Amino acid sequence: MRLTAALFSALMLTAAIPDLAELNRMIARFAPAPLRADTAQLSAADRQALAKLLEAARVIDDIFLTQLWSGNPALRDRLRKDESPLGKARLHYFELNKGPWSDLDDHAAFLPGVPPRKPPGANFYPQDLTREEFEAWVSRLPKAQQEQARGFFTVIRRGADKALYILPYNQAYEHDLQRASRLLEEAAALTPNASLKEFLRLRAKAFLSNDYYASDIAWMQLDAPIDITIGPYETYNDELFGYKAAFEAYVTLRDDRETAKLKTFADHIQDIENSLPEDPKYRNPKLGALAPIRVVNEILATGDGAHGVRTAAFNLPNDERIVQKMGSKRVMLKNVQEAKFSKTLEPIAGRVLSAQEQRDLSFDWFFTHILAHEMTHGIGPQQNVRQSLKELYSPIEEAKADVTGLFMLQYFFDHKLLPASERPLYTTFLASAFRTLRFGVHEAHGKGMALQFNYLTDKGAFVARPDGTFGVDFAKVKGAVRDLVHDLLTIEATGDYARAKKMLDELGVLRPPMAHALDQLKDIPTDIEPVR
Repeated sequence: MRLTAALFSALMLTAAIPDLAELNRMIARFAPAPLRADTAQLSAADRQALAKLLEAARVIDDIFLTQLWSGNPALRDRLRKDESPLGKARLHYFELNKGPWSDLDDHAAFLPGVPPRKPPGANFYPQDLTREEFEAWVSRLPKAQQEQARGFFTVIRRGADKALYILPYNQAYEHDLQRASRLLEEAAALTPNASLKEFLRLRAKAFLSNDYYASDIAWMQLDAPIDITIGPYETYNDELFGYKAAFEAYVTLRDDRETAKLKTFADHIQDIENSLPEDPKYRNPKLGALAPIRVVNEILATGDGAHGVRTAAFNLPNDERIVQKMGSKRVMLKNVQEAKFSKTLEPIAGRVLSAQEQRDLSFDWFFTHILAHEMTHGIGPQQNVRQSLKELYSPIEEAKADVTGLFMLQYFFDHKLLPASERPLYTTFLASAFRTLRFGVHEAHGKGMALQFNYLTDKGAFVARPDGTFGVDFAKVKGAVRDLVHDLLTIEATGDYARAKKMLDELGVLRPPMAHALDQLKDIPTDIEPVR
């Protein structure tokens, strides 16, 4: 449905805009958390390169602001001029969300004079575009243009005649991408590391050509003290179709000691694929063996990597050609995870677990399950899943990675590849479910977690007690996890949109016991605000 101008204005007028006290309460949901990363290990040349990379990462912020909403840059400029306490609080919360909509409140507006909710297609499509109009238009295009219209690196615009057309990112964001490209070239000239030099030069070219394939391959092969991720990657902000990639940057330093511990996981990833509880015809018999795992400490995140709930790990690239050939690179942001655990999960566990179960809470298993989550994004069905499931892809895929991560760790327990620590793993996962659900079921990770929590509860694996605490039934949890892995992998393998929708409609919701528990956690910070 298209909104008339009158209805649109009425909706904006009826939206409740928070006052200073309420805005400060909303800001307090993000606990300030120092993130430390030791640059002393870097050579003098790499420290010079690092300065250029930090500058390039800040350019990415400007691109993402425009991608999220066309009015963002002008709105930010106005907010910066308001020196009142309310103006400063508004700017602070704007920077936390990268826009005028609160990520933790179903993308509701917290500033006046803006749409009441974030447009579902962000600024990737005309705001009046419907799914039906887009699909009808795409169906009339030649095949090559259909792929571009649905591709990661294009936006859809209307001409003067209101007709739709395709605009590549290198044209849509030309000025900023030229700036970022130049800074990457300058950093490449400074660093002595050959693999970093190669990636930066190829990514600089990709910003200008809109062809990211070669630079994504180079990123997979990056082996350097500075581990940088910069470019258009995740599609969460495209809530119309899940097609369009948002720009983000993570400037990090590699933690060699922690990275070395993870080799066992990489060595057995094909074994996990071969053991997945799905029809064998859907398994990938030649999973990429080159897929690296990196543990890093974040210096700076920008763009899509730095709004609302902060990323603790990521699994990229999303290009199916590379995933088929090489697997996916998993990057674990250790200092971010440590901050989340201490600022949010420990106090949550104090409310939702019994005193005895609180002793099983473990940062090591919190960290290890996030690793398993990122690894299992890269296994299971990969071809045309995103296109088939459309806007349902992200919550289904996040649920699949979570529960398949549990399946993978159970495989390691069963094959004596990890010490038998099943109780801390499942108990920590249960407590962490509440942390994720506080992000809201409008968001992919929160909706995916609600699906899992309700499925496992229906199977008797999670148990709600009369005193408001929750526990794990260890006699039932392994079988329930296996069943859920099977169901989600089958949905992805078959591209069953109808089944995915039914599952999310029935299970991706907050039931009364969970809603009541979440109400008791409102005074605990929801996430962190990195400070340096």
